[in-house]
Amino acid sequence: MGSGIRLGRLFGIDIVIDWSLLIIFGLITFSLGAGLFPRWHPEWGAGLAWMTALAAAVLFFASVLAHELAHALVGRLGGIRVRRITLFMFGGMAQMENEPPTWRIELVMALAGPATSLLLGLLFLWFADLASGPIQVDPENPAPGIAALGPLASLLLWLGPVNIILGVFNLVPAFPLDGGRVLRALLWAATGKLVDATRFASAAGQGFAWLLMATGLLMMLGLRVPFFGSGWAAGLWIAFIGWFLNNAAVASYRQLMLREVLQEITVARLMQTRVARVQPSTPVSTLIEEILMASGQRAFPVEEAGRLVGMVSLSDLHRVARAAWDKMTVGEVMKPAADLATVSPMQHVTEAMAVLASRDVNQLPVMDGERLVGLLRREDVLKWLSLHVQRGSPAGLSPGS
Repeated sequence: MGSGIRLGRLFGIDIVIDWSLLIIFGLITFSLGAGLFPRWHPEWGAGLAWMTALAAAVLFFASVLAHELAHALVGRLGGIRVRRITLFMFGGMAQMENEPPTWRIELVMALAGPATSLLLGLLFLWFADLASGPIQVDPENPAPGIAALGPLASLLLWLGPVNIILGVFNLVPAFPLDGGRVLRALLWAATGKLVDATRFASAAGQGFAWLLMATGLLMMLGLRVPFFGSGWAAGLWIAFIGWFLNNAAVASYRQLMLREVLQEITVARLMQTRVARVQPSTPVSTLIEEILMASGQRAFPVEEAGRLVGMVSLSDLHRVARAAWDKMTVGEVMKPAADLATVSPMQHVTEAMAVLASRDVNQLPVMDGERLVGLLRREDVLKWLSLHVQRGSPAGLSPGS
C-alpha cells in the first residue's frame, strides 16, 4: 500500500491518507479556529470556534475525496482501472493503472471532478441559506450579516466558495490538473496522437507551474497579488504548489513515455528463467541459511510434484520468529497459489507492470498454462530500461527517470 493511513474501501477503491495531509489539515483548522471564525464571530467561545473549524476541515477533505471518486467512477465506466485514491497536502490523486482508451473518455473523466466540486460548492451555499434563512450580507459592510450566522451556516458559507475555487482552479489548462487533461483530450481528438497531446499539455503544465513559482517569489519580495495577497507565508505556499505541479507534469509525461517504450516488450523477454525453487516441506531455517543467502532472489516459488503451490518472500519470512525457524516449514508461511497474481510469457510488460502495481508486489510468477517458467521482477524491468533508454532520447526519458 505504501506510506499513509488506509481508511478503508469505497466502491472497491482503497482510500489512503498520506502523512502530508496532517500538515494542511492542521493549517486549515488553525487558520479557521484561530483566525477566520473568531473574526466572523467575536462572541463565540474558543471551544465553539475550534469545533466548527475542525468540522470544516473534515468536510473539506471529504469534498476532495468526492472530487477524486467522481474521476474514478466515471473512469471505471470507460474501462480505466483505479485501485487507490490518496489524499495528501495538495488535495487528492486517483491512481490509474492504465491510460484512457479514447479522448472522449479522457474528456468526460477529467470534467467529472471539477463538476463535482462546483456542484458541491453550490449545494453548500444553498444549505447555508436554508440553515440561516436568506443570507443578507452587504458587500460593502459584510461583518454584521456574517456575525448573525450560526455555526452550521458559517461552516457551510466557508465550504461553498472553497469548493467552487477548487473546481475552477482544477480547470486551469495545465497538465496534470483536470483542465490540462481536458486540453490533452482535445489535442488528442485533433491530432489523433496521445503522445504528442501529452507532450504539449505537459509543457503547458510546466509553464503554469513556473509562473506560480515566479509569482510566489515576487510575493515573498513584497508584490501584492489580487486574491492571494503578499508576504512570505503566502508566497512560499504558492511557489511550493508550483514546484509540485512542475514535478507532477514531468512525472506524468515520463510515465506515459515508459508505457510507450515498453508496450511491444513481452514478459518472456525480461523474465528470469533460472529461478531457485523450494518445496513446502523445506524447513524455514534451510531456506534462509542455505538457499536465500546463496541466491540473489527475494522470493521463491514453492512447488510440489512440479506444480506451483505458493510463493514465499522475505516479507513472509520476517513474520517468523527466529526461535521458530527450525520448527516451521515453507508450506506454513508461504502465500498459497490461489492468492497469487500471475502473468503469461506472451503478455506485454505494461500489463504485467499494472499487475505489480495493483498487488503492490515486486515479482510475479510467469505461468505457461500450469507450468512455472520464470519470474518477472520490477528490477528486471528497470534494468532493461537503464540499458535501452538513452539520455536525450525522443521519449524525454533518461535511465534515472
